[in-house]
Amino acid sequence: MFKFILGGGTQKKTDVGVGVDVGGGEEQEEGRISCGTVMVDHIDLQNLPEGCIANVVSLTTPRDACRLSSVSRSFKSASESDAVWDRFIPPETHTILSLQSPSSSVSSSPSSTSNSKSKSKKELYLTLCDNPVLIEQGKMSFSLEKSSGKKCYMISARALSIVWADTPHYWKWISLPDSRFEEVAELVSVCWLEIRGKIGRRMLSPSTLYKAYLVFKSTAGAYGFDHQPVEVSVGMLGGEEEPTRGRVFLDAERGQNTAYHIAPGPRRIGLINRRHFLGYQSSQPREINEAQYPKERDDGWLEIELGEFFCQGGGDGGDGELEMACLEVTGGHWKGGLIVQGIEIRPKVKD
Repeated sequence: MFKFILGGGTQKKTDVGVGVDVGGGEEQEEGRISCGTVMVDHIDLQNLPEGCIANVVSLTTPRDACRLSSVSRSFKSASESDAVWDRFIPPETHTILSLQSPSSSVSSSPSSTSNSKSKSKKELYLTLCDNPVLIEQGKMSFSLEKSSGKKCYMISARALSIVWADTPHYWKWISLPDSRFEEVAELVSVCWLEIRGKIGRRMLSPSTLYKAYLVFKSTAGAYGFDHQPVEVSVGMLGGEEEPTRGRVFLDAERGQNTAYHIAPGPRRIGLINRRHFLGYQSSQPREINEAQYPKERDDGWLEIELGEFFCQGGGDGGDGELEMACLEVTGGHWKGGLIVQGIEIRPKVKD
């Protein structure tokens, strides 16, 4: 945090991370201003060159920059300048945007020539936060995490490795208007569920803790997930560190289902559903761990955490691929009614 010391006295801190000393302090000399470790003569903050303020603000975070813009007019001008927001946009962003898919679903493409020239760096930043851009021939989306500017990706279902995905008896490919990708995978019926996704380590932001999520929906006739957990993991392929592993449930109703009811469809059997018929209807109540169940996203889809991974910074990041997996291959129970949009990898946001 940068502290501006005006005069001597007791230090007061604002909620924007700027400390102002307005009385006689013991550690600072009266009538002097401190910025980091540099001491200069007393000066009115309003008289600081905008470039100086912008340089300081650019060393904070996008969230802090927005807060600092409320300090004064000079801070507002500096905090919204291209010099500041250009520092918040990852340097390889323009290379990524040059690979943008022609079928990108973003209504206002941030990489188009006219938009790039007319948009300020702050506008470009916010566009990339709110409107994921399709890359890799439309099989992956790219965006920025709003509070930090770290890179986010979603790997489409088409780019995932899904066992039997091209066998219509088990999976089918459909289009949904609320998906960012042209196709999503709908699970018809399988007893072996295996979904894996990979992403190059260098594509991620360095020195960042990432979390991976399976993004999906359940159909009205979904079955087989309420009392049968799936195994999830996230880790480097061939890495020395053990992947993070866990067990989660893909039941959108959080395990609370109706055992006996009439529900039309080919995957229902008479007055009872298939999970009861196959003998894995649980009669014992199970303690619910919220982290093991899906949560609804702002876009209306569901997501379940697969695990986390810390991407090293600098030259320690190295090459290699990060793999995310979601498996249910041991129970032998049939399941269906899952619609997979993809796997999202995004930075963990501090509470």
